[in-house]
Amino acid sequence: MSTSIVYHQHGVREIRFLSFHPENGAGVFKVELKGDFVRCPACGSRKVVGRGGVERTFKSLPVGGKPTFIVMRVPRVECAKCGVVRQVAVPFADERGRLAHSLERYVADLCRHMTMQAVAEHLGLRWETVRDVQRDWLARKFRRPKLKHLRQLGVDEIAVGKGHKYLTVVLDLKTGVVVFVCEGKGADALKPFWRKLKAAKAKIEVVSMDMSQAFVLAVSKNLPEAMIVFDHFHVMKLANHAVDKVRRRVTRKASDEAKADIKGKRRLLLKNYENLDSGKKEPESLDELMAAQAELAFTYLMKEQLRDFWKLKDVNDAKTFLAEWLASAADSGIPELETLGETLARHEIGLLSRWLFPVSNGIVEGTNNKIKTMTRQAYGFRDKEFLKLKIMAIHLAEYELVG
Repeated sequence: MSTSIVYHQHGVREIRFLSFHPENGAGVFKVELKGDFVRCPACGSRKVVGRGGVERTFKSLPVGGKPTFIVMRVPRVECAKCGVVRQVAVPFADERGRLAHSLERYVADLCRHMTMQAVAEHLGLRWETVRDVQRDWLARKFRRPKLKHLRQLGVDEIAVGKGHKYLTVVLDLKTGVVVFVCEGKGADALKPFWRKLKAAKAKIEVVSMDMSQAFVLAVSKNLPEAMIVFDHFHVMKLANHAVDKVRRRVTRKASDEAKADIKGKRRLLLKNYENLDSGKKEPESLDELMAAQAELAFTYLMKEQLRDFWKLKDVNDAKTFLAEWLASAADSGIPELETLGETLARHEIGLLSRWLFPVSNGIVEGTNNKIKTMTRQAYGFRDKEFLKLKIMAIHLAEYELVG
């Protein structure tokens, strides 16, 4: 029975059970390596000569809330084939480790549901030990993602920490899995990813991203056959930015009385009209502002009209709609709106590509929010490589993100 417990409960194989005894509130299993598995750790040869050994203690899965340890005398052997003298490999733990593989797997699983500090306190481990276990597990599982079957990519950058530090993130739009994360932003940050993608011989069909010229040039150069789709979120962000710039300009030129009417209305201008709270009389307040400020009213209405672009079902209707909208922006006489129209006109193909590939960066933006939540809950990450690995596994995060 004791051999079965050690084998099935703790995943300890290739050993012979010797004894079990309680010690200071913990359970201690004593085992030995079976003779058939005493072999050279370098070449695997069984032609070895014993050169003593050392007793080692490994922490394993807790039983009944109490810690459990496995004690084994690890033989030291000299190989007749290659001449190496060293300890034989431990089948259930790493060469220099102090934790059984079963406990390491348990730690990695708990880290999906609890903070590392909570896991450390629960299992009686040091916080650094839990971090190292999780980092090693993440590295084995996610450091080299498979890129061969990628077809649709989402690219975006996210600010992390203070001092304008950025990470560039690439996702598989079909699965929501992060396939690449790198420090920095712009085209240079993606250079390692292009090399990996080329080596994997992936056939990318579409890339969804914002209208960053650096990203556009990088994708066009490295993925000439891929279709570029500009994300709805970023386009409307530009439109809201134009509305806000008009508001600031109008406010600067307005009389003191008019400034008082405009003050505090920024949030209303950036809201979608149907989301205004009628209980707080937000529609009436916005209508009064628009009646008094013609430039601001026209820019807001153009922004709201642009939202209808993504509701169209046919690409020809979308092309006609966009042409009319761009003409209105060009004839508006409003500098901010004219600039927005020029930007959209330069990226017309990427805007209309959405009807060939109906994808968006929504899943990327959602992942960015998860990353921000994770870093905030963890109060930041000192180890950048560990942060990257956590991001690569962020699709596994469940109800609560933990750091």
